[in-house]
Amino acid sequence: MKQTDREYAEALFSLCVEEDMCETALADMRTVRELILENPEYSLLLASPAIPLSERLSAIDEAFLGKICDSCVYFLKLLCEKGRTACFFDAVNEYKALLDASERISDVKVTSAVELTESEKARLKDKLESTYDRKVNIEYFIDEGLLGGLVVDMDGRIMDSSLRRRLRDVKEVITT
Repeated sequence: MKQTDREYAEALFSLCVEEDMCETALADMRTVRELILENPEYSLLLASPAIPLSERLSAIDEAFLGKICDSCVYFLKLLCEKGRTACFFDAVNEYKALLDASERISDVKVTSAVELTESEKARLKDKLESTYDRKVNIEYFIDEGLLGGLVVDMDGRIMDSSLRRRLRDVKEVITT
């Protein structure tokens, strides 16, 4: 993501914090994202310099005014006016990251060699939340190549307690 794209997301987030509409705006932006994914020609229309800006802005009003929060409508119009509609998807992701950070929520990816039991998942979630003093949303993956243990990716930090990593560490000690 470019710095200017991040700035757009930060501006929307700041506005939504002032209006106490952060969750609503995220839901609305996800609705718009789904609509664009289902109708890719819509994003082409908004980005087309061949279509007068006034018509593109009217298309945004017709599609969204009264259906999503005004801040999101204005945000879409700003992106359209500045020729930045292509950054919309990155802006949604950055907005969610800002919201999660403000609410102390982390998205976590846990990879294990075998399916974890519900009890193990609950203990892991409790441990991560208490250790890092934040809520976590965990997505689980299986990689049989790990042999055992876990790899936890939380906020870009990798905690690798897999057997594969331990064996690699032993191999490095032996070969040095």
